[in-house]
Amino acid sequence: MRQRKSADDKDRFENPNAFRRKEMTTSSSHLTFSSTRVFVICLTMRMANSLLVQTYFNPDEHWQALEVAHRFTFGYGHLTWEWKKGIRSYLHPMVFAFLYKALALFHLDTPLFMIKAPRLLQSIFSAVGDLYLYKLSRVLFGDHVAQWALFSQLTNWFMFYCFTRTLSNSLETVLTLVGLYYWPCIRASSSEGHSVSRKWGLVVAALACAIRPTSAITWAYVGLLELLSARDRPKFIFLEMAPIGVLVLTLACLLDHLMYGSWVLVPLNFLKFNFLSSGGDYYGTHKWHWYFTQGFSVMLFTFLPFSIAGIIRSKQWKLSGLIAWVLGLYSALGHKEFRFVLPVLPIALMFSGYTLASIGKSDSSYGKRKGSTSIQTKWPSKKHLAIFFLLATNLPMALYMSLVHQRGAEDVMNYLSEEARNGRVESILFLTPCHATPYYSTLHHNLPMRFLDCSPSEEKGVLDESDRFMMDPVSFASEFARNWSLPSHIVLFDSEEKLLTDFLIAHSFEEKRRFFHAHFKVDRDLQASMVLYSFKGQ
Repeated sequence: MRQRKSADDKDRFENPNAFRRKEMTTSSSHLTFSSTRVFVICLTMRMANSLLVQTYFNPDEHWQALEVAHRFTFGYGHLTWEWKKGIRSYLHPMVFAFLYKALALFHLDTPLFMIKAPRLLQSIFSAVGDLYLYKLSRVLFGDHVAQWALFSQLTNWFMFYCFTRTLSNSLETVLTLVGLYYWPCIRASSSEGHSVSRKWGLVVAALACAIRPTSAITWAYVGLLELLSARDRPKFIFLEMAPIGVLVLTLACLLDHLMYGSWVLVPLNFLKFNFLSSGGDYYGTHKWHWYFTQGFSVMLFTFLPFSIAGIIRSKQWKLSGLIAWVLGLYSALGHKEFRFVLPVLPIALMFSGYTLASIGKSDSSYGKRKGSTSIQTKWPSKKHLAIFFLLATNLPMALYMSLVHQRGAEDVMNYLSEEARNGRVESILFLTPCHATPYYSTLHHNLPMRFLDCSPSEEKGVLDESDRFMMDPVSFASEFARNWSLPSHIVLFDSEEKLLTDFLIAHSFEEKRRFFHAHFKVDRDLQASMVLYSFKGQ
């Protein structure tokens, strides 16, 4: 017995992560799930998740993915200024273009399918991301932690709210989770680590960078770790990293050349606009500490203390360092958004899973010392309290944000899609801040539509249409109406409707429908509802 204890102490000292993984795996071997079972569970939950998401979050979900795919597939749709400047790759929109092609082929491009199918497709990708978070957690910490990491991932409010949306950040997050699983430097503490080819990790990393060039922030960190730990550095650089990177970049460039009609190096254009010229600042800036004090903290929400505790207890500094690296570099940019740091949110949630697993383990040990009665009374109460706290705080938030907050933008376009299908819409004018609703990808009818432009001006200090309208809605609308083609429908928020009532009546418009939008302030004003006006006789 003394000899066995001595061996265990040696293992604990020399390889603490492996020892913890062995302990946790042994204590929960009867709960081990197969990868197939985990994927089925995740897929079922993510598909339900995608159907529950009925609100508007970020314009890029529609305007930089579905709108582009719709234009390619059906021949009409709006391309924003980014596509004219060549700072977006067609790689991500083409995923949904294939979906639209399939819907059109089987005559399923009805309003319902056009609205739901893209998010259902993304839910499949999201389930793959969930599976690989589970697999990565299992490799690093064992089955018990993997199960709680998955629990954290599936119940975190922001993952529920954002992961099944058709943002390029969502697919980037999936690829990040898959890629990390295959990198030996991340799995170094595992005996299985070197049996997995890092070539797959390189392929996935290159693909993520092709879809979103900013993903290079993540993979530069991982690549540097691999370079420092690898024994075959020349092979890694010249026979793996360089050929795979060049191949994927070449294929992405060929696709963009085909779509743009000329040679366009998207990563370079993206770098020039967002980093060298700070073009993103046009859409607003935040303080340098925003991700730490507000953005990422809000995304983690009540999982935050569990994540911090997991980082400290696990001593898995490579992955916690990745979180700090990504948050630090994005903090140096003026323009900040929640979705930019989405790829490292699952990693933080994995550390929450580590803490939850540790709670159960420590309580179990305490119960054994105190007696069998304590196992039944002490252990469940502490574990259940943590679970109840996380569910009670995250699920209401997830459901409110997915079903209630900012749903008017989606509802008005869903309604107009049905009306257009029945021939009751001729043209639409959006007197709202630019990109406030989905567009042709939801309407799915080729009829004239007009929104207020907000493309960055070449001259500093020149206000765009959207800003001019928000500053003085009445003057802008009166001037705009002098040269307009009279629309059959006007969409606007109630905050501007109050100012434009006389204008609308004077031009023979009447209220058609009113859609609830939000209880709280969005951007500049409280946009409580979105209102649809129609020309009399429509």
